[in-house]
Amino acid sequence: MQSKSQNIDDQVLAPVSEQQRINSIDVLRGVALLGILLMNIVGMALPDPAYWDPSGYGGDTGWNLRVFFTTSLLFEGTMRGIFSMLFGAGVILFTARKEAEGAGLELANAWYKRTIWLIVFGLLHAYILIWPGEILYFYGIVGMFIFPVRHVSAQKLIGFSIFLFVVIAALNINESRKAGKLYENWVAAGEIMEQGGTLTEDQRFDLEAWNKKVDELKPGMETRERVISNMRGGYFSAVKVMAPFSQFMQTTFFFRHGFMDVLSMMLLGMGLFKLGVLHGKRKAGLYGLMVLVGYGVGITVNWFETTSYIHDNFSVLSYYRNQRTYDLGRLFTTMGHVGLVMLCTKTSFLGFMKRALAAVGRMALTNYIMHTVIATTIFGIFKQYGHWQRYQLYYLVFSVWTFQLIMSPIWLRHFRFGPLEWIWRWLTYGKRPAFRKNPLSPHQ
Repeated sequence: MQSKSQNIDDQVLAPVSEQQRINSIDVLRGVALLGILLMNIVGMALPDPAYWDPSGYGGDTGWNLRVFFTTSLLFEGTMRGIFSMLFGAGVILFTARKEAEGAGLELANAWYKRTIWLIVFGLLHAYILIWPGEILYFYGIVGMFIFPVRHVSAQKLIGFSIFLFVVIAALNINESRKAGKLYENWVAAGEIMEQGGTLTEDQRFDLEAWNKKVDELKPGMETRERVISNMRGGYFSAVKVMAPFSQFMQTTFFFRHGFMDVLSMMLLGMGLFKLGVLHGKRKAGLYGLMVLVGYGVGITVNWFETTSYIHDNFSVLSYYRNQRTYDLGRLFTTMGHVGLVMLCTKTSFLGFMKRALAAVGRMALTNYIMHTVIATTIFGIFKQYGHWQRYQLYYLVFSVWTFQLIMSPIWLRHFRFGPLEWIWRWLTYGKRPAFRKNPLSPHQ
């Protein structure tokens, strides 16, 4: 016979019902889900340097350059930022009602199972579906750290988030400074060699170190062609060439960049959720201020970064210089996006579009993985990897958007969750939730 506490846990440790969902958050998640494909599609379809260096592949003139400029100005890092904020808000959504209704230790157990399974999904996404740029692994690990601070005040959460942004900026400034010094030493070593002089051991080290940075950010044609050949050479050939990059992203890159990047945004999202900002119920003036200040600062910073980068012919030195203000522009532009979406949720304009975006957001995990499956099919199985120009990729992006905006609401008329959301909940709670909606129930 089950104990009373076990009965309580069985009742409260269950997925959030449709009536308990917050529509503004679903809409915002839908926007982020669709928007992130604007950035990811480049890494999915073109060799590595194309993402940050359009001269490397995909084209850097005409419409190709216009697309690079627009995405860098408005979307670079911002959709990932919104996703991270919403995941942070998700820990409160996941726990608040359950704790109020009597959930105990099993609540922590459910949360940590949820994040562990997210790590597993991330590993499968990276190594089986061959997408090194995936984010689920990051969220699973960082998600383990935010559970204990779910009761911290909004002011402290936002304050610590800002502190992390300052730390990130300081690290980037220092890295940019070191890169600038290394470049100066490289130039000096080159002049010595031209004059027939002999380099010291330190000068040879600096020469090799700068050349290594250039090789990493601007790999030669031979390296790029090798990647393209492997990506078109069949599934196992593609896994072989991408697995080392996935390993780098989930180890070195994660511990140097990803952890604080994601944690800072998650804490910010938790704080904004506690203040009611993400509910879409604060005054329109606040959201208008977020738009004006967010875009005023963020887009201005992004504009100076992007134009200087283009004028410097996408040089490695310019890339490192832009890292000094990258998170400043990204953070403010992200807040501008949040303010704009919240303003839209407060109006009755384009209600059908908001309903479609909310459905996309409710199926975010399924739709996110679907992006990779579609890209892997087209660029891997059909061997289109490296063939398309940058601007052509957005024909596919808009087609995927259209499909998901149409199909997500249709799916949710018949099912409670997306298929991957359903599996994730099953693994989290240890019991299979109802999948199909009951057509006889007026509340479903």
